Amino acid sequence: MKKLILSAIAVFSVTFGTFAQTPEIWSTLKKEANFFLANDLGRNGYYDQKQIADLMGVMAEEIGPECVIAAGDVHHFDGVQSVDDPLWMTNYELIYSHPELMISWHPVLGNHEYRGNTQAVMDYSNVSRRWDMPARYYTKVYEEDGTSVRFVMVDTTPLMGKYREESAKYPDACKQDNTKQLEWVDSVLTSAKEDWVIVVGHHPIYAETPKDASERKDMQHTLGKVLAKHKQVAMYLCGHIHNFQHLQVKGNDVDYVVNSSASLSRKVKPLENTVYCSPEPGFSVIAADEKELCVHMIDKNGNVLHSVKKMK
Repeated sequence: MKKLILSAIAVFSVTFGTFAQTPEIWSTLKKEANFFLANDLGRNGYYDQKQIADLMGVMAEEIGPECVIAAGDVHHFDGVQSVDDPLWMTNYELIYSHPELMISWHPVLGNHEYRGNTQAVMDYSNVSRRWDMPARYYTKVYEEDGTSVRFVMVDTTPLMGKYREESAKYPDACKQDNTKQLEWVDSVLTSAKEDWVIVVGHHPIYAETPKDASERKDMQHTLGKVLAKHKQVAMYLCGHIHNFQHLQVKGNDVDYVVNSSASLSRKVKPLENTVYCSPEPGFSVIAADEKELCVHMIDKNGNVLHSVKKMK
């Protein structure tokens, strides 16, 4: 009976593919250009948020990320009302306080930000040295040791009819010009010449989720159509679902990556297009050189659950 139990444990470990991490092993994840990806944060430090924030800081000591890509819902519930809202302290500044996280954070708006004052989220760039959000959608390029990475940051909430129609709850969503944004994305992707092009939004284009199917349908018919035109787009990174997912769609060269919540994760099950999924909370490490782009999904204990890899 004891041998049977030990055998079952071994099978469980192999099946889920996690491996314990140490600072020495964390350092092997890094390449020439390194970044962190975090989203769905704002829980005032509760539901694993503080633990994951501390882990991000410790791992940053080994990996040395250039910036943190914040894929929306930094503030949950009703967003923030101003740049002086106390939530900036309790959701962000006092939680992500490790010295190695005092680097640029490049956010996009999530649906919860749209329940508050979206302009205040951008204006916070004038308050915090590390908060860098010049507009609702924008692009950032990093060049490190001969490797160039372009992040195209997209404002996804207005792209969905669900949010535009609920003007009482999401007052700014219906005011945005979707045509203008999509034309801008198309133009940026057309001219992009970097080694790696990554598009970042809050909402998934493809994912398993109990949320309204209209969300994915609208995303597929708006942003999804634009991305399909551009072969240089390596990955689409997002959050919103509060779990890890990696999907590959037949006839589509883009890898679709859902980053888990940095607080309060949710259950998930695989779909036909699912390569990997996990209900664990955590964040991701993005690492790139001229030949390979990797997104490593990290759980709250520092284990690498799954790595999305793209080769040239």
